[in-house]
Amino acid sequence: MDSLSELHLDALAEVFNVGAGRAAASLSEIVGDEVKLSVPSVEIKKSAEVDSTVIDFNNAKFGVVSQHFSGPFDAQALLLFTESHALEIVRDMMGSQMSIEELAEFEQEAMCELGNIILNACLSAMADMLHISLNSSLPDYRIASTEDIFKSLQNSDDQPYILVLHIDLSIEKRHSEGHLIFLLSSMSLRSLVQQLELFLGKIE
Repeated sequence: MDSLSELHLDALAEVFNVGAGRAAASLSEIVGDEVKLSVPSVEIKKSAEVDSTVIDFNNAKFGVVSQHFSGPFDAQALLLFTESHALEIVRDMMGSQMSIEELAEFEQEAMCELGNIILNACLSAMADMLHISLNSSLPDYRIASTEDIFKSLQNSDDQPYILVLHIDLSIEKRHSEGHLIFLLSSMSLRSLVQQLELFLGKIE
């Protein structure tokens, strides 16, 4: 089996909700205020089918945190926020009244930290619930155009599947919409399905 059923997606949504709760708690400590992080939906698509309905591609540029995870299955994880939202998040994390221009020099370090917290919280929740071990690389941050992201997702032949989570991040009543994308090979998707089957078998 190399596709995810609604039951699999529901199980993943539960896993990532646990991860989102952990990430929100960690981020709340950093910013000194309540952070809410929701994972309202999970969907799986073939990368060749990616279009503007999957992610809001009307925005010119995104801040992209990428990280590679390996274990029973491998995945390339991408955390996307629009560039303007990324800088607003950095401002909240720095806890300062600096201008957007001044904050730009801290953007890479702060966004790598944000991505590390969110991605590792989600993956550690998955590892705990599925009883597996996952290793991660150091996070990398870049500003990428809509066109660059769109092409990279559509042209990932060695990772033909993408798992998409739409995230709502709220800090001090400020809302930032983001997307968490996992690029998976066919073999990795089959391994993930097998792990989910084991998990669902246990809870049944």
